[in-house]
Amino acid sequence: MMIEEEEAEGAEEEEEEEDRVSKRSSFLCNMDDEETVSLTDRRPQSGYENVYNECGCCERVVINVSGLKFETQLKTLAQFPDTLLGDPDRRIRYFDPLRNEYFFDRNRPSFDAILYYYQSGGRLKRPANVPFDIFSEEVKFYELGEEAILKFREDEGFVKEEEKPLPEDEFKRQIWLLFEYPESSSPARGIAVVSVLVIVISIVIFCMETLPEFRDEKEYLQPRLNSTQPDHGFTPFNDPFFIVETVCIIWFSFEITVRFFACPSKPVFFKNIMNTIDIVSILPYFITLGTDLAQHQENGQQAMSFAILRIIRLVRVFRIFKLSRHSKGLQILGHTLRASMRELALLIFFLVIGVILFSSAVYFAEADEPSSQFTSIPDAFWWAVVTMTTVGYGDMKPITVGGKIVGSLCAIAGVLTIALPVPVIVSNFNYFYHRETDNEDQAPVVESLPPGCPYFPDLLRKCKGSPSGSTLGDKAEYMEMEEGVTESLCGLDKSPSKGNGTDIGRRNSTNSKSIQTDV
Repeated sequence: MMIEEEEAEGAEEEEEEEDRVSKRSSFLCNMDDEETVSLTDRRPQSGYENVYNECGCCERVVINVSGLKFETQLKTLAQFPDTLLGDPDRRIRYFDPLRNEYFFDRNRPSFDAILYYYQSGGRLKRPANVPFDIFSEEVKFYELGEEAILKFREDEGFVKEEEKPLPEDEFKRQIWLLFEYPESSSPARGIAVVSVLVIVISIVIFCMETLPEFRDEKEYLQPRLNSTQPDHGFTPFNDPFFIVETVCIIWFSFEITVRFFACPSKPVFFKNIMNTIDIVSILPYFITLGTDLAQHQENGQQAMSFAILRIIRLVRVFRIFKLSRHSKGLQILGHTLRASMRELALLIFFLVIGVILFSSAVYFAEADEPSSQFTSIPDAFWWAVVTMTTVGYGDMKPITVGGKIVGSLCAIAGVLTIALPVPVIVSNFNYFYHRETDNEDQAPVVESLPPGCPYFPDLLRKCKGSPSGSTLGDKAEYMEMEEGVTESLCGLDKSPSKGNGTDIGRRNSTNSKSIQTDV
């Protein structure tokens, strides 16, 4: 009885196996050429529409990401039909018909967040162990959409770049691009190079004219200061530095005039800090020229005007900031300092507290020493600042043991105080640096077929690097491969069955060899 029951159970299992294989092979044989890849993407035969409508979308699909398998429902992926996984026509290229799964040779830790995007209805969160640039590439590969990418960048702290307006007039637009965006064209880069050279020459002239062998202030200013009569013999037009400075000012004036003429908004133009620097950098020239040519001032007024003139000439050094218009590094540094104002203010606040505390401490520690250099607490401010910033000029130093202990504590406190906000400032710099490089180096993610797929070795060599993933000829070759697999399964269904496990195993072995030969 036991033997008969075992034989009966074995026969039932064999019949179920044959029935399953027969249904699968007949199903594949009846599929159209355009639907020969995924069983999960095909609607059922007539008579099953109600079942499909009620629970067809609950059908599960297996996704293999570099050997790590994920399983989800079709209705989960169908929430976003414009994505790679949500569109059957797009994900069909990555389907493995033998294993009945989709295979992606991509980053595995990132796919947890990608799948959660579908499960949560659009919430995209980068895993902590995945770098930002790698996860960004994965998001682009799975085609989650521009809206998801922008939302993800906002969550990561990236500020959405505002679109810079351009003049409506075509001529003004070309002029504006020529002077405002050096990367827009070759002539724009040439103008940027000329502008940088003029700025450098102007800074060099500003520094060289202060050398003793070139400085002639005493020669022509002393007679004017000691006399009430104007000096008609002096003229700045004979000075070679003045001539070079005039040429530079002509270029600066021309540049800012053209940019003002072509700017899309005049109020915004004056609100720009860079334009303010451009205007301030050329004003000292005209003020200096007017002062030098004035002939109706008295002695006291001349002395006062000379002091003001020196201050005005100092403003010329601001021209060095004009280089930031053509330097991404200086722009990044400016953004970093602006974003780190709270940290910098906190650093200054800590330094002020430390300076007052240690100045008071060293003064009272050195109060009984006759040769002490710390005659008052304000006199000790300089020593405290130099010590806390670890500069240590040595012009003032404590003599007593108590003063040296205070100096040691001051140096240690200064190191700790300065080190605390530095990581935040460095983090802000890295943020702006990567944001700038990300905007410059954005490139479309190249979609390619998975190199580990055993069914597409020839097709992969043709499709690798192609954004579309396949050509018309490639699709034809792909369909021929699938036809070979389908015919093999159909042949399995047509072969006679003898009802024992040995014949089934032999047929499976034959079918496997046939599939390998066809592929």
